[in-house]
Formats: sequence, structure tokens, C-alpha cells
Amino acid sequence: MTIALTRFAARAGDHNDRAMQATPLLTAVLSEKLPAKPIVIGEPQPASPTSWDQELRIARPSFRQMAAHYDRILTGGLRPVTVLSRCAVSLATLPMIAKHRPDAVVLWFDAHADLNTPENTTTGYLGGLALSGPLGLWNSGLGNGLAECNTILVGTRDMDDPEQELIDAGRVGLVPVGQDMADRLLRIVAGRPVYIHVDCDVLDPGTVPTDYTVAAGMTLSQLKHCAQALTGSEILGIEVGELETDDAGSPGADRPARLIVDALEPLLQRLNQ
Repeated sequence: MTIALTRFAARAGDHNDRAMQATPLLTAVLSEKLPAKPIVIGEPQPASPTSWDQELRIARPSFRQMAAHYDRILTGGLRPVTVLSRCAVSLATLPMIAKHRPDAVVLWFDAHADLNTPENTTTGYLGGLALSGPLGLWNSGLGNGLAECNTILVGTRDMDDPEQELIDAGRVGLVPVGQDMADRLLRIVAGRPVYIHVDCDVLDPGTVPTDYTVAAGMTLSQLKHCAQALTGSEILGIEVGELETDDAGSPGADRPARLIVDALEPLLQRLNQ
């Protein structure tokens, strides 16, 4: 076995409970494709939104458990396939990727840059700080080490001014939504090893249920083309978050999860090789 399938189940700065309800559905669909028994980290808790620092205090024990889990599986040479509830869990996963594979290019498929810091956030949302912590732009208490030159935003289109400044300065790369984005992504990655983060709101609103909706997103076809383009690189792992559901117990509730997994199929096949 070369793959470690993980589901993060705990609270992670949630606005609602719908992502925690969707993670078992997505994990079950991935289990059909991957030769790995899922490992569950954390226990679900009802969402009760508060400030980023209080959310981090509540989530920190589960985040530390997740970081330790990543440390173990990466030490063992396994490749993580991880279902997140919220992007904030990347505060725990990405420092471990940077620790074990400092050569890794992190591809951040997300409508948002998540590069805000406690000093410039306008929303106070923990998820908006999810990538800036691993980059060392603020101290989350969970480590950092991710290099700006190895960080590429993909499909990102909702940036605050401080985030845009990082992009304009060339400190963080960007592949915008467009017909040629798979080719552009292929050129910028240039065969380097990659770790892939997918926030489902990178897709066009209404494609799958998400907490946030940002117009002019990626299609499922574009996501699949990008996934196919990356199969020439070493795939170190993948994490998928921010999928929601309103009807976890109803027939067909796993359809959004199946759409996501189908789009990512080329990466899953590559990981299985």
C-alpha cells in the first residue's frame, strides 16, 4: 500500500455543519477508487462561528493530531489522499509537506488566495489564513516552511489587496481560470513534484455545494484537464475540502462527491501506480 486515505472530521473554523456532513460521503467515494482503508482524525462538533483566534484555539488539538498523522505517513513513504472539512486544516498538513518534501510545489486550487494574516484580515475567518500560515506570514503555532516560490494559486479570483500585492510582486504564482489554464499550469510546474489542495469553491457556483460562491470559476472539465496535465509530475498527495451537503442522508447525496472524484480521476490513477 502506498496511499494513506484520511478524513478530517473535527471542527475547523466552520460556519455551519454541512462540510462535516459531506466528508464521509467524499471519503466513501474515494474508498471505491483507492486501495486504502480510511483513517479518521478528530470528532465532529457543532459549528459555532467565532473569531479566528478562538477557532484556532478550539481546533488546535485536532490540527496537531492531523500534523502528527501526516508526519507518520510521510515518514513511512505513503502518499496522502485527504478529505478536509475546511481549508484551515491546511495549517496542519502543509508544514508537514514542507518538512518532508521541501522541493514540493503546492498547487492551491481555490477561489480565494487564503493569504490573509491576523493583522490584515477583514473577516476574521480562520480559513482565510490557511495558506499564509504555512508560508510563515504569521505564526499559527503549527509550523511553516512552505516556500513562496513553490506556491501556485490555481483558479483563484477573489483576492484582497494584501493578497494581490503578493501575487503582483511575483512572490506567489497564479494560474487564472481560462481555456489555456492546463497548459499554463503544465509550464509553470515544469515537471516538479506537486502536492495538490482543492477547495471545491474553485469551481463555478452551483457545480457542487460550497459555503462560498465566486463567479467565473472553473468547470469540472477544466479541473479534469488540469489533473491530466499534472500526471507527468510526481504526485506527492492531494487534499480536498469545502464540499458541503444539505441532504447527507438522502438518495443521491453523494453525487457532488462523485463529480469531484471523477474530475480528479487522472491524479488518483497516477497515485495508484
